[in-house]
Amino acid sequence: QVQLVESGGGLVQAGGSLRLSCAASGIIFSINAMGWYRQAPGKQRELVAGITSGGSTNYADSVKGRFTISRDNAKNTVYLQMNSLKPEDTAVYYCNVLGPRWLATDYWGQGTQVTVSS
Repeated sequence: QVQLVESGGGLVQAGGSLRLSCAASGIIFSINAMGWYRQAPGKQRELVAGITSGGSTNYADSVKGRFTISRDNAKNTVYLQMNSLKPEDTAVYYCNVLGPRWLATDYWGQGTQVTVSS
């Protein structure tokens, strides 16, 4: 059974930083691409960042240069370092086991709330 558990969300002022973590179990973590999605109120869920098993990354244009995705295969964990946060980054952030072409699969975590105040 695949389980993804996110942590690290919270309330931060604009310009601040947060690091999200997602601990995975029930999968062979090292061979899977992983990603972070987010969903703001009234908006569709969108891919924020993805990382392949080999370490290649992909970012939404809105977060390039501010967010960094990384992974630790020894800990079965994927991270999202978020710097220079903006109020428009406010959303629930979800971890996902990605399929081909950075597409989401049905494996989601419970989400962690990130709120950026102006």
